[in-house]
Amino acid sequence: MSDSDDLPRNPGPAGGWGSLRGMREVGGEAKPTPGVLETLKRQNKPGGFMCSSCAWAKPPNYKPFEFCENGAKATMWESTRDRCGPDFWDGRTVAELRSWTDHDLEKTGRLTHPLRYDAATDSYRETTWDEAFSAIGAKLSDLPPDDVVFYSSGHAGLEASYLWALLARLYGNNNLPQSSNMCHETTSVGLQKVIGSPVGTVTWDDIAATDCYFFFGQNPGSNSPRFLHPLKECKDRGGKIVTFNPIREQGLVSFVDPQSPVAMVTGDETKISDQYHQLKSGTDIAAILGVSKAVIEADDEAGGTVIDWAFVEEHTTKFDDFVSFARETTWEAITTECGLTEEALRDAARVYMEAERVIGVYGMGLTQQAHGAWNVGMLVNLLMLRGNIGRTGTGCCPVRGHSNVQGQRTVGIAEKVELVPMDKLRELFDFEPPQKDGTHIVDAAEGIVAGRIKATLCLGGNLLRALPDRDRLEATWQDQDLTVMISTKLNRSHLFPGKSAWILPCLARSEKDQQETGNQIITIEDSFSHIHGSTGRRTPASKLLKSELAIVCGLAKAIVPPHPKLEWDAWLRDYSRVRELIEATYPEDFRDYNSRLFEPGGFWRGNAAAHRIWKTKSGRAEFTVPEKLNALAFEPAEGRMRLLTMRSNDQFNTTIYGYSDRFRGIEGTRDVVLVNAADMERQGLSHGDRVTLVSDAGDGVERRLPGLEVIRYDIPEGTIGAYYPECNVLVPISLHDHLSKTPGYKAVPVRIEAA
Repeated sequence: MSDSDDLPRNPGPAGGWGSLRGMREVGGEAKPTPGVLETLKRQNKPGGFMCSSCAWAKPPNYKPFEFCENGAKATMWESTRDRCGPDFWDGRTVAELRSWTDHDLEKTGRLTHPLRYDAATDSYRETTWDEAFSAIGAKLSDLPPDDVVFYSSGHAGLEASYLWALLARLYGNNNLPQSSNMCHETTSVGLQKVIGSPVGTVTWDDIAATDCYFFFGQNPGSNSPRFLHPLKECKDRGGKIVTFNPIREQGLVSFVDPQSPVAMVTGDETKISDQYHQLKSGTDIAAILGVSKAVIEADDEAGGTVIDWAFVEEHTTKFDDFVSFARETTWEAITTECGLTEEALRDAARVYMEAERVIGVYGMGLTQQAHGAWNVGMLVNLLMLRGNIGRTGTGCCPVRGHSNVQGQRTVGIAEKVELVPMDKLRELFDFEPPQKDGTHIVDAAEGIVAGRIKATLCLGGNLLRALPDRDRLEATWQDQDLTVMISTKLNRSHLFPGKSAWILPCLARSEKDQQETGNQIITIEDSFSHIHGSTGRRTPASKLLKSELAIVCGLAKAIVPPHPKLEWDAWLRDYSRVRELIEATYPEDFRDYNSRLFEPGGFWRGNAAAHRIWKTKSGRAEFTVPEKLNALAFEPAEGRMRLLTMRSNDQFNTTIYGYSDRFRGIEGTRDVVLVNAADMERQGLSHGDRVTLVSDAGDGVERRLPGLEVIRYDIPEGTIGAYYPECNVLVPISLHDHLSKTPGYKAVPVRIEAA
């Protein structure tokens, strides 16, 4: 089958008119209230509000429109005129709504009233805030703290997040899993191990100075489109971009700048990737080793002038172990594993060696693997060979997903005691914080399936839909004594209520947060560790909505006994008081916090590794040697495929905005599986066939996803692609990174069965 027969057929560049059409189509369906354009003009700018979508950094020199297609979609859906009030439940049941799609639930509109689940009618009914807080507090008083989970998504600001973590510890546990557990916890663990920093090292100064990007498993076109502008700027100044990804993502192929009138009129495209290497899913270790091996061989031939020996000798350890591993691994082993040729890997190495300043970019394609920490370590190995960490224009750049997912970790939402300054909390609030590590999200999921977890409180998010092993979790989620969801919209997690279940509707980030001292500012942290103030100005969707911080304080007053040091009412009146607490707890990161809220580009928390200060056990940056050439939890077998779960152009995390994935040429459906032509022929499949994906994890649990249409696609043999979160039903809870426990959504063992 020729490449021209594969989809997508001429998907067009990222950005350009396609981006505007995508926003217009979603805007027509979302039906935002008047004033949404004014809201968009303020998005991601000093004094404005920070987008609730991705965590890409906000530049100090901002453009007239500092939002992307997906950010605009998030804001328009958030600003919808549709309302999901108590009358929505008249004549409807929870059981009925389980047949609705995620998109159908999104279209019901903004939640307007606090709701309690009524088992007699199998529906939610209007309640009061006082009744909700009182009932939740009473239920929690009857439960052992170890049996309760306080989950948070990346939506809440730093202030509410800090108090949420405090509430959990006052209640008696560190059971604070967070959405990072499901995406970039591998970064937090993997980077910490090798460079002593749990976050990326780059800043805007590095982005402006780099002359080369190496991309691994990240798709800016759909997941962080504002990144496309600095990529274009790099190309404009003669820089190079090399991409490793199983699927050709259009944002890394070509881009038309929608903020350039000339480009929009002429259709002038910027070619993004100079090289695009489609490796097999789960084999980044082999590919990076191949590039590293070529660099080492070139240094041998050049008499030691290619590797940055001064950096290696002054700043690193275990270099000899890594070099020995690279020398001893044959080119045949490397190319067989990753599916790329030696020539292709040497071509990538040439670009790397010719560049003076290189940034390594990665996303969940590296982190959501059974051995994702090895992936992260290998990328750091490559960067260190030429000193590409800790000098201007270089560094490690993990691209985070949710807006404040990194910041919540910074202010104490963490299940590991060692990550939190418990002595500071003891001093500030006069209590003894729990000293036992809490539950990671995988532990929580396993605990729910086993019946050990009795209550889950969610500060935002759609946790049940985002987790692996969906069928097993849906079957046991309702056995919990209590489920509490703090939400803006109805989602699938609401449809499996515990024995006592509550939906607490909150403000959107773009809306006014009016308290006694006026409209409040919240803060968020971006992927570059910069802190930004955010001020909402839109009229709230309902007079009954409370801010996330107000809900946390209301719950806390009902759960925790009064104490002079716990000034919940005062903190609610004035959020700057909470920021003073954050600064007192983390003085190095949040110095002069309240005076720096609206610095252009945000204020930087700082990063020791960016200054070549390595807070590792050895005091040096550490080369690592993986135990094998792939990050998989399984071995190859006849008929066993590697399922790569992916997001469409019309979604953010579990939120489905529509059914257009124009970059992949797929319209009107999400029930598809992308298959290589040779794999189709091998399995007797034709384009358009209906098939079922079946788990091949070998753990005795039956997992099936039927009704998928086969799409012939340019994807490596042995790798297939299908959409998240629909495919979560196929992912075992036990399939996760060996260090971080991040679920392995990017290489799931499955088989294809004909319908």
